[in-house]
Amino acid sequence: MSRTAAAVRATGGAAAAPKGAAALDGAGVAAMPPATPPPAPPLRHDALVGTGAALLAVAVWAGWIVATRHATMTVALPAEWLAVLRFLPPAVVLAPVWLRHGLLPRGVSPWLVAAMVAGSGAPFFLVAAAGLARVPAAEAAVLLPGTMPLCVALLAALVLKERIGLLRAAGFALVAAGVAAIGAAALAHGGLGHVAARLLVLFGAMLWAVYTVAFRRSGLGAFAATGLVAAWSTAIVLPLALMRGTGPLIEAGLAVVATQALLQGVLSGLVAILAFSVAVKRLGASKAAALSSLTLAVATLLAVPVLGEVPGPAALAGIALTVGGVVLASGVLARRR
Repeated sequence: MSRTAAAVRATGGAAAAPKGAAALDGAGVAAMPPATPPPAPPLRHDALVGTGAALLAVAVWAGWIVATRHATMTVALPAEWLAVLRFLPPAVVLAPVWLRHGLLPRGVSPWLVAAMVAGSGAPFFLVAAAGLARVPAAEAAVLLPGTMPLCVALLAALVLKERIGLLRAAGFALVAAGVAAIGAAALAHGGLGHVAARLLVLFGAMLWAVYTVAFRRSGLGAFAATGLVAAWSTAIVLPLALMRGTGPLIEAGLAVVATQALLQGVLSGLVAILAFSVAVKRLGASKAAALSSLTLAVATLLAVPVLGEVPGPAALAGIALTVGGVVLASGVLARRR
């Protein structure tokens, strides 16, 4: 009797399986290995961190709207010096990044660089600041961050040939209705001059859409693009600010200048970008975009104690329509169904 037969008899008829092979049961059928436990559910840590980062970005963006309007109304700082405070800090902090890539990065068209600078750099800031000086913060929140997704989608459809689904189209229709509500109220109460000021803010949103599409086509990372735009913008606005002299800085005082540099340059120029990048990574683009719509409500609430601006019925209707439209257009509801 062979050793194999003896082993079979000793084990009740089942041959010992070679190492690495499946064991045989008494009927000669391969026994199934123990089931692998299912993977652990995603940790809530990602959701908490992502939500916290998105809310931080919302707070900074809302604060930027209110702080810029407050500065243009009460602080003796011209828009050129505000722009320097907005772009000089990130240009300095991100100097290692943009110096490594260069002011004209290899493989990126100079036209794309120009579009990014115009769309989110000095030209955008000067246009937005001019509009914020004339438009209440609640309405500006609808016309600037509220309409940015609509402007980006329209430009992407024209340039990148992206398709807009039915649900996103419905969301953008709500955004357009919110803008129309504010425009109609402005025309009724202030005439064409008030409408022109609101169109200036809306033009700022269109400029940001240009930046968004150009940034996507450039292939640059978020911090590389931010540093590049900050460097070019500083080079543009610093000579303009120096032409006005340093008198406005002295008149405003160190405390005001430092506060604006913190709000404009550090928080808006660096912290918000990092926070929103974390939110997109942890939550996904749709949920992050949906949470970003809270900027409208937060800016409106901040404007009440800081600026003494209580939103009227048209602004409240515009906020409600735009927030609903941004959430709908983000696609977060479609993913849940």
